[in-house]
Amino acid sequence: MELLNHDLAHEFPQLVGKIRSLKLSSSRFLHLFEAYDEVNHEITKIEQDGGVIGDEAMENLKKKRLKIKDDIYQMLIA
Repeated sequence: MELLNHDLAHEFPQLVGKIRSLKLSSSRFLHLFEAYDEVNHEITKIEQDGGVIGDEAMENLKKKRLKIKDDIYQMLIA
C-alpha cells in the first residue's frame, strides 16, 4: 500500500512561501509546525513499520494531526 505524504509542503503547496515566512516570524506558528511534524512522523512510522497500535489510538493521532493542521491553516490564511 502506498502511503500519502502529509507534510505541510504537500498539504499546502501554494502556501510554502508563507509557511517559511511564518516559521521565522511567529513562535506560535513554529510551535504548531513542529508539533504537526512530530505527530505526522509518528503516524508515518507506525504505518510504514506496521507498528502495533490500536485503532482508537491511531485514530486519536490522526485527529490530533488534523487539529494542528487546522490551526496552522487558520494562521496561513489570516
